[in-house]
Amino acid sequence: MKSTMMPTQLSLNTMFARLDKLYGKHTITSRLPDKSLRVQNYAEIADRTRALAHALQGLGVKPGDRVATLCWNHNAHLECYFGIPLVGGVMHTLNLRLSGEEIAWIADHAGSRVLIVDDILLPLYEQVARAYKFDHVIVFPFGGDVAIPEGLHNYENLLAPHRGKAFTPAPHDENDAVGLCYTSGTTGRPKGVAYSHRSTVLHSLTTSLPDHCCLRSRDRVLAVTPMFHANCWGLPYAAVMTGASLIMPGPHLHGDDLLDLIQETQPTMALGVPTIWLSLIQFMEANPGRWKLPENMRSLVGGSAAPESLIRSFAERGVTLFQGWGMTETSPLGTISYIKPELEDVSEEEKFRFAATAGIPATLVEIRLVDDEGKETPWDGKTPGELQIRGPYITGEYFRVPADPDKHTPDGWLRTGDVAVFDEHGYMRITDRTKDLIKSGGEWISSVDMENALMSHPAVAEAAVIAVPHEKWNERPLACIVLKPGQTATTEELNQILERQFAKWQLPDRYEVLDAIPRTSTGKFFKLKLREMFPA
Repeated sequence: MKSTMMPTQLSLNTMFARLDKLYGKHTITSRLPDKSLRVQNYAEIADRTRALAHALQGLGVKPGDRVATLCWNHNAHLECYFGIPLVGGVMHTLNLRLSGEEIAWIADHAGSRVLIVDDILLPLYEQVARAYKFDHVIVFPFGGDVAIPEGLHNYENLLAPHRGKAFTPAPHDENDAVGLCYTSGTTGRPKGVAYSHRSTVLHSLTTSLPDHCCLRSRDRVLAVTPMFHANCWGLPYAAVMTGASLIMPGPHLHGDDLLDLIQETQPTMALGVPTIWLSLIQFMEANPGRWKLPENMRSLVGGSAAPESLIRSFAERGVTLFQGWGMTETSPLGTISYIKPELEDVSEEEKFRFAATAGIPATLVEIRLVDDEGKETPWDGKTPGELQIRGPYITGEYFRVPADPDKHTPDGWLRTGDVAVFDEHGYMRITDRTKDLIKSGGEWISSVDMENALMSHPAVAEAAVIAVPHEKWNERPLACIVLKPGQTATTEELNQILERQFAKWQLPDRYEVLDAIPRTSTGKFFKLKLREMFPA
């Protein structure tokens, strides 16, 4: 028996059509290079987005063509999120933290024909242009006073003739691609993940659920996560769908700059990697009384595990930090942390412990843990396994890459490369990456657990733990730490912190104090670089 439901396809265009009809007075605030704020309402953004679609069509962009963006977070980047799909194109976000050579390789692999770039990023574009040529380059005058080289298009000039015009979206199927993101490529060349209309709509709906990000039209969302990083975790799409206002910080991501922006704009929600929130706490501790965070603000933290000490620090200031886990391959929301109703009566200590986990599987995704023999492991809070995931917004393959059994199982699950444990309540704790686990004397040591424990020491700002070769024990842990300004910590003090959770034989053989821990282009600890720095 078939249903009586309409076979209406899922489409970003349907989400976008609501923007000015229902939420025209809601706003997007962009912080400009000179730190001034530009506030525009969604009615204007919708008109500009349709004008962008007309302009791209005029440049010959056809359905399936890749249109790359090399931009900070601001209004024009949001216009690209919807204007490129309107014309049937695929928005290909480029990571501005990569080198020109790396960006050129990715653009070439993707076959991107058109580039939209911020004027303040033209020096980076010039590096890219030495190795890869786009058919058209459109420069967004973000800085306002940067000269646009001859032969390149001015974004605003292209839009101007089409303002006020309607636009008929290009015909499409819900499984057609709308976005293309590349992985960080820490162990090899980056791989492309192509998101569809269908996957993006489903991901937006899931993200917005009350037990997830609980997005409402009254929210003001500070999007610190770069718009090139897994589409800013999909939050710009979800904000447009729900009518939530957006606050875009532009290139100003230092802790004091963000605190000034938060004070001025009063967001109800924010999102970013733990590094960002660590820097906020450090600035607030160094300048007591200078900033006050909005009461009851909530913040989604992802990209790497947030230590419990960080979650507690924000809770003391009236802000709820909740974690999510995911990957470029998962759109990216895979798990989300919240307190289930049956746990409401547990102690505050227990609630913080649950908050410091990666959370429970998000709606619409399935997760399993598998041991070395391919058997599923129990959810008992102690048995680790390789984390595998599948669902309607999880990638089933990579763009222009042959099928790889190391990435997808024969029965269709994505092998994430993470090692995790689930407890009996369904809360997941990432214990390591498969390549980062430390095996000492035949026993496993979790570098992630050790890092979080070290960061609970009041003098430690950041910690990263790696394995180094050992003649007798095969591998031993080495801990790299960054101390807070003016602080000190002895080996004995650090070991005392670890001994609450680890056996003495598991403690690091040595500590290295660094000025900064190397990071990938998406803000994660770059442990490959640390292993190069400390080969033994």
